[in-house]
Amino acid sequence: MTQPTVSLSSEVARFRDRSDIVRLGVVALASDLTTEPDFAAIFGPAGVAVHVSRLRNANPVTPANLRKMAGRLTEAASLLVDGVPLGAIYYSCTSASVVIGDAEVAASINAARPGVPVVTPSGAARQAFAALGVHRIALLTPYTVETTEPMAAYFAANGFDVTACACLGIEDDRDMAHVTAETIVAAARAVDTQEAEAIFISCTALPAAGVAAIIEAATGKPVVTSNQAGAWALARHAGLADFRPAGFGRLFDLPMAPGSAGAAA
Repeated sequence: MTQPTVSLSSEVARFRDRSDIVRLGVVALASDLTTEPDFAAIFGPAGVAVHVSRLRNANPVTPANLRKMAGRLTEAASLLVDGVPLGAIYYSCTSASVVIGDAEVAASINAARPGVPVVTPSGAARQAFAALGVHRIALLTPYTVETTEPMAAYFAANGFDVTACACLGIEDDRDMAHVTAETIVAAARAVDTQEAEAIFISCTALPAAGVAAIIEAATGKPVVTSNQAGAWALARHAGLADFRPAGFGRLFDLPMAPGSAGAAA
């Protein structure tokens, strides 16, 4: 066989304008099956680029296993599209953000990507409640009781009245990713109370973002989910003030409240 001579093309490469592309980073768990599909549905139609890095995690989802991820955050963040500006970075684990701490998560990620706003699902939920003007929430998680208790304590410690709290008792986040929409809707309606002003559905592994609007229609109350709130906070930190994807709940109609508490660095 004859080896052809390689030559430069006569066509000079031209490049698209890169300045108008909004890019977001996500540090996801190695076993996460839900965040990427959720964000593809939310951000894809708008042409927002989402870049994902993974970090090792362990099942079952327990406070002890969640804490083990703290030392891996900086390395995982360092693998996010090196040398490319990011509008914000999302750590996609609600329960770990609560156990490790929003501030520690942000500091660990900023050690690799200094100056970039960091969003945790728990911090984004607090910002969402501030934007909605609510303080009394009903809380639903897919976790066990052991892993749900720190979540309820987190919101109580941050000034929220948790009117009811229920969990589905699932230990593995890969199983959480396959919970049916019907189960999520029914469980959210069951945990709702007359006193609750909003419902929070925790866990980035749980496919709840796509049913938030359905639960809102059924209950008449705003619904906040981990990935929905995370996407909203990412968009607002990245300067997408008018970003309003259809079908993901009333939260996207709102700006971020000035001075609202959260995980942003």
